[in-house]
Amino acid sequence: MTDRDAFLATDDAFDDGDVIELRPAREQQGERLDRYVADCLPDLSRSYVQHLIDDGAVLVDGFVRKPKFRITPGQIVTVALPEPEATKIAPEPIPLDVRYEDADVIVLDKPAGMVVHPAPGHPAGTLVNALLHHAPEIDLGGSNRPGIVHRLDKDTSGLMVVAKSDRARAALLRQWADRSVSKRYLALAQGVVEPDEGTIDAPIGRDATNRQRMAVAQGGRAAVTHFKVLRRFADATLLDLDLETGRTHQIRAHLAFIGHPVVGDPIYGGRGRSGSVVAPRQFLHATRLGFMLPEGEPVSFVSALPSDLRDVLDRLEMEDAAERARG
Repeated sequence: MTDRDAFLATDDAFDDGDVIELRPAREQQGERLDRYVADCLPDLSRSYVQHLIDDGAVLVDGFVRKPKFRITPGQIVTVALPEPEATKIAPEPIPLDVRYEDADVIVLDKPAGMVVHPAPGHPAGTLVNALLHHAPEIDLGGSNRPGIVHRLDKDTSGLMVVAKSDRARAALLRQWADRSVSKRYLALAQGVVEPDEGTIDAPIGRDATNRQRMAVAQGGRAAVTHFKVLRRFADATLLDLDLETGRTHQIRAHLAFIGHPVVGDPIYGGRGRSGSVVAPRQFLHATRLGFMLPEGEPVSFVSALPSDLRDVLDRLEMEDAAERARG
């Protein structure tokens, strides 16, 4: 695997210039078109989606509709993303939660809601904008992703490492290619996961019917996720996940494949519904990260659950305690 292949293995689920096909599910009946598209494609802001709709780049069954159009299951929504424009990325004084920094790397704790790099609808306010202000020595190299060797989804929080030097970028990409990076996540899965631990070994590719999703697919790229149950609740299970590979949306696609999507995930079926656990966003946090510095020194980092996800667990624990008291 080349360094470029290793980078692509952790790249976005869609690219500028793509035509993305969306198929509303039953629970999305009656949603506004602009909200539905923005929820399905979280890297796009709602205002940018409205701009695309006004420009005729969003069609419902082949017809232009207004942003307030109410969607119905069975319809096909297509979104044509424009080709990227060559723009200069502006440094922005956005606070970063830096856990470690030297001349080669920065390890930081990304908050939920922050997009990693500029994309349609998010030309500013991204992690890259913040990085260029914090460490202006990072080389753009003609890319809108300077130093980025892996990424977290917009609504996934937790640990990331960024390369500040060419030698660090090369070293990190080699480690991603040979699968020697340790990546651990905490996820709350819908329903009760029965085995105490297990491995999901199933290839992942782009979903043939829904291009903003990834799915287990014959001919997809090898993907391996190990999981261990930390706590079972009445209708949810807290999992510790260890990734051997780093495919786009790997945890979200794998857990959906076994019938236990991430709680709060609107794309893979974990959105709150009657009788299920509700979270303010997808309950997925990159809690541990270990790798080798360019000179060969191993380092590892740990991130505690942020308060919004901790509140979800506290509520479930209180509900469990109340149920035991009644029993």
